[in-house]
Amino acid sequence: MKKILFLIIIASLTACTANDKKHTSTSLAQYIDDTVISAAIEGVKASQANTDQALLEKGVKHAASLWRAEDGIPSEFTEFVKANYISDTEKRKVVFQKISGYLESMSGNFNEITLDLKKILDETGIEIDEIDRMFGNYSVSSHLSDDLYANKIAFVIALNYPYFTLAEKEKLGPNWSRDQWAMARLGDFFVSRVPAELNQALNEALGNGDMYIAEYNVYMGHLRTDDGRQIFPDDMVLLSHWNLRDELKADYADKENGIKKQEMIVKVMEHIIAQDIPKDVINSPDYEWAPYTNKVTKAGTPVNVSPEPDTRYQLILNSFRAMKDIDVYNPEMNTAIMRKFSWEMEIAQEEIEELFDTYLRSPQLMKVAALIKERLGRDLKPYDIWYDGFKSRSSIPEDLLASKTSILYPDPSAFRADMPNMLRKLGWSGERAQYLADKIVVDPARGSGHAWGAGMKGSVSHLRTRISEKGMDYKGYNIAVHEFGHNVEQTISLYDVDNYMMSGVPNTAFTEAIAYVFQDRDLMLLGMKDDNPDKEKMETLDASWALMEIMGVGMVEMLNWKWLYENPGATASQFKEAVIKNALDTWNKYFAPVIGVKDSPLLAIYSHTVNDPLYLPNYSYGHVIQFQVEEYLKDKNLTAEIDRILKQGRLTPQQWMMGAVGSKISTQPLLKALDEVFP
Repeated sequence: MKKILFLIIIASLTACTANDKKHTSTSLAQYIDDTVISAAIEGVKASQANTDQALLEKGVKHAASLWRAEDGIPSEFTEFVKANYISDTEKRKVVFQKISGYLESMSGNFNEITLDLKKILDETGIEIDEIDRMFGNYSVSSHLSDDLYANKIAFVIALNYPYFTLAEKEKLGPNWSRDQWAMARLGDFFVSRVPAELNQALNEALGNGDMYIAEYNVYMGHLRTDDGRQIFPDDMVLLSHWNLRDELKADYADKENGIKKQEMIVKVMEHIIAQDIPKDVINSPDYEWAPYTNKVTKAGTPVNVSPEPDTRYQLILNSFRAMKDIDVYNPEMNTAIMRKFSWEMEIAQEEIEELFDTYLRSPQLMKVAALIKERLGRDLKPYDIWYDGFKSRSSIPEDLLASKTSILYPDPSAFRADMPNMLRKLGWSGERAQYLADKIVVDPARGSGHAWGAGMKGSVSHLRTRISEKGMDYKGYNIAVHEFGHNVEQTISLYDVDNYMMSGVPNTAFTEAIAYVFQDRDLMLLGMKDDNPDKEKMETLDASWALMEIMGVGMVEMLNWKWLYENPGATASQFKEAVIKNALDTWNKYFAPVIGVKDSPLLAIYSHTVNDPLYLPNYSYGHVIQFQVEEYLKDKNLTAEIDRILKQGRLTPQQWMMGAVGSKISTQPLLKALDEVFP
């Protein structure tokens, strides 16, 4: 699980749109008309010689699109433009640097406050009360946008550093200087005006989804077969869906009971998807549950319990409706889908869907499936989308790995103490390793773990990881290494990028790619050498199969959100049926021909759909990027290249990729590598 607060201030300053040209507080008509805009432009040209006319016109029009009646009458807008437009290039740079510093301070300090307010919700150790939820779901920056419009700071920025669309960034960006890029990123801050109460409502809806998932544990030691047998350890507690999936993967190494465990996990997943899981067994050790019959007992005595009341789907609906309420304030990107892809990811949803569709239809996947079938010695089952046998660790018993990680990392402080050593193993110098590690702290997580980046220089990133009283098990370690990768990316792309406005990466898919680079080296970091001569071949097979699975769930989520926009008044029950149908249709279209089994709903199990809506496509995008980056890194110095690549900062995805590896984002390198596996 990944959680990163990328410039928290942006969330309150913009609703992630292109240009809010029509909204006012009382109507959808633009308050400042073309005549006033022309007069304002001419006023600047008359008083300030050598003005860049194209930039002037863009800035005035953008500021006008945000001006409302409460901001002043049209003549006041004209006077504001004349008094605040900066034509002098050097003066513009000086003011830009000042603004960057102020925004870094606000962003960083809001980030620290948010971390404090969410501390009890995110970390173990203190019982959660309702007041903790109230503070944890409160957005401290939700009214900042209103304040900055009221004091006219927003208009100074919009006027002098206007927003550039994705198309403009792609066209002009290759020839921009770093200063021009940074100023364009400042332009991303004020692109629409959304009432603070709507931003707060969205934050609350997402926070409720986050807490729901963080507490969705299944007590595996309390599961029973139909004849009353227990097949999981007494103390095994798994979070849905991440830990359930990872346990299923680990069970491939259990030759005696692996299949029985995997099939029971699948039944648990299917009940969660269908929402007929008994609500009393969720996050509770008080009952025994037989997933096949869906019967519940307490101390061996049958009890009547009710199913979970479609809570999973209601929470998604709540987030959808909170996002939909914001749509009207974003006429040019008037759906959450468009804002998520074209603004946040900076790639069109249609382009993502085409990328996924092309890959999922690739004939090479049939060859991978045939190889898995041969290796397993049986026909494939739906859960084999999580087949883990191409990884080196899959042949190492889970208990052996867990015994090593639990000794090394009995608590979060032990993991933090070892971070400089891990970074040195990856290739950074001792000094550089300490520099990076000093900027990351490790906290005990209630959920599966996440990475939360710093918001300003001088602050630290937080690695939240789940560690039991017995120490960190291997699953937790594997996730922690992934989150460690996020933290390293967050640190480099904040501290080492030349301008704060350029800090970060193009979108979350890129930080996932770096996290995967770390995660794939988890055994090496444990000092376990892989002497397999087929290692490269196995890595290609693993990457191709993992990409197929995660693209499938991304396709389902995109279908789900399209359905929501077509059926905005749907009930949770209706939405549940739609999600299951989308999962089945996607399965039958892409997976049934490969796996050989129809009608599996497993693509609908991912928890991200609840606690981080429309995030799943980032994972697939991240896998594609990771493979390209890994291919590029094969004959390079790993850590030197990571430093170089991340210092690019937040270019658009395609321009970042061109600078990183010299080619645009594509699945062709992976498919080419597969062709070499199956000549």
